[in-house]
Amino acid sequence: MPKRVLLKLSGESLGGGKVGIDVKVLRSLAKEVKSACQKGIEIAIVAGGGNFFRGKELSDAGFDRSRADYIGMLGTMMNCLALADFLEQEGQVVRVQSAITMIQIAEPYVPLRAIRHLEKGRVVILGAGAGLPYFSTDTVAIQRALELGCQEVMMGKNGVDGVYTSDPRKDSGARKFSTLSYQKALVDNLGVMDTSALSLARDNAMPIRVFGIDAPNSVERVLSGEKLGTLVTDCETSMA
Repeated sequence: MPKRVLLKLSGESLGGGKVGIDVKVLRSLAKEVKSACQKGIEIAIVAGGGNFFRGKELSDAGFDRSRADYIGMLGTMMNCLALADFLEQEGQVVRVQSAITMIQIAEPYVPLRAIRHLEKGRVVILGAGAGLPYFSTDTVAIQRALELGCQEVMMGKNGVDGVYTSDPRKDSGARKFSTLSYQKALVDNLGVMDTSALSLARDNAMPIRVFGIDAPNSVERVLSGEKLGTLVTDCETSMA
């Protein structure tokens, strides 16, 4: 059976840490995803929208939380469509599915249809989060991975290459984990992803590999099975 994985890309990573889309980052990502697909790996992608809007931040500024989250979902769709275009430029067949009906630009999210696309070697990009407010794209990434029968979630981070004991950008003494248990990540609040997503992964034994997208060819390497970053499972915690 071909390896099937879900790649979670934050909006910040797609924007290169800035507002909007970083063309250089998306072009590089498209090349690496295409290369991994050519090796027979089935790839679903969930994209965040934080490079455009973050629902919680808008809510904190006085927006109705539900409306703010829907605006954030539209931000994810902009990233999905942009990434799809760059993949098509590389000659990779791709389908965009949306949790909110946008029939002119994307298929509705239908799990069995998504699985069929994956089986045919198409990249499936899943946008608009869960289609519901109060759900982060981290939680959606775990839920979609479970529903589509993925074997692992690959979580690409911008500016950090794994999970550390503290923020390595602020603490020079921070130590990187090679493997990390769900429980320790939750209890120590290590910022792997939000607690709802991490609890869902733990309860369903879905492995998560956290890696940095900044290193050369890191996306292709991790999709191809190279053990980069930090693996979060029910295993014993160990340091790199």
